Amino acid sequence: MSADRRPIRYVALGDSYTIGTSVATAERFPNQLVEALAAGSPPIFLELVANLGVDGFTTADLLRDEVPSLASLDPGFATLLIGVNDVVQWVPLAGFRERAATILDAVLVELVPDRVVVVSVPDYTVTPAGADYGDPVERSAGIDAVNRTMADLAAERGIAFVDITDISRAAAHDRSLVATDGLHPSGGQYARWVERIEPVARALLVP
Repeated sequence: MSADRRPIRYVALGDSYTIGTSVATAERFPNQLVEALAAGSPPIFLELVANLGVDGFTTADLLRDEVPSLASLDPGFATLLIGVNDVVQWVPLAGFRERAATILDAVLVELVPDRVVVVSVPDYTVTPAGADYGDPVERSAGIDAVNRTMADLAAERGIAFVDITDISRAAAHDRSLVATDGLHPSGGQYARWVERIEPVARALLVP
């Protein structure tokens, strides 16, 4: 394979939204992103060497269990989506900010800023099961707060931030965007995310 077609090693960091709880592997957003970049012009080839997402993970969990794997995986590109479980567990925003900053700084030990994309936290409160995880109004406001915090932290470091939260909120009226568990995004919703993430990733990765 020629150098310009050698796959870029891709590591996805996150929680249930990265590992794709309740959807098939091919429908997870990291997998769809790989396919979308390869199908575009010019094609960008990623190899998803690790999807480290774990259902229920907070920033503390990710920092403890996912970040230490980065060095051995030798990534050339990474995505990060984390924060919803900090909201669900009422983690103080100051604590979230501190750990999110530590995560980003640790990622930047392995990658330059233009090889990282941070994705916003979707709003699960509009789903059929959303109210099972706290007062929807309070938790939606918490999601907005962690997204503002992460966007600021990413901007301070020159890292791209892609906001998909508005897409997730369309699930309030379009239940096709919700997986069969009534809580997580469907493959169709992830496809809409990728429509927004792909051009940002492509601009960073194009030779």
